Amino acid sequence: MIVNILFVIVLLIVAVLLYATTKPDSFSIQRSITIKATPEKIAALINDFNRWPLWSPWEKLDLAMKKTMSGAAAGPGSIYEWQGNKKVGQGRMEILESSASQIKIKLDFLKPFEAHNITIFDLQSQGDITVVTWNMSGSNNYIGKLMHMFINVDKMVGKDFEKGLAALKEQAEG
Repeated sequence: MIVNILFVIVLLIVAVLLYATTKPDSFSIQRSITIKATPEKIAALINDFNRWPLWSPWEKLDLAMKKTMSGAAAGPGSIYEWQGNKKVGQGRMEILESSASQIKIKLDFLKPFEAHNITIFDLQSQGDITVVTWNMSGSNNYIGKLMHMFINVDKMVGKDFEKGLAALKEQAEG
């Protein structure tokens, strides 16, 4: 009887591990908001890492977080490194490209897990409003595929994107 139960448990574990291999090799998380401000005004809040504490949802998760800014003051070459508690971990961002309509950032997480992603803020003017879309994409290694089977990463990170976009809206419209 015990042998049969152990066999079923092992079989289920193997099935889950095999099923993970069928998951996509990449992921993308995206949220959008409309803001009554020009793309230039909004881009200025994103393009300068010194202004991220005004709207970034992660800045409030660890008030003692160690932050280092280097490179350019803003725009391409601007670098933001952080090390904080388990809620924010450790990582690095670098602005790769920047214009009033799009800001592209290389995002490297070091802790609690290593991941290398690209974040793009797309700012599309539509009359007196701007549609801001925040997208993060990256590759899914095997561990990521397993994690996505048990954790809805889109919902978890998407919630933070929504908070950040709402705060960005408040700053840009205020």
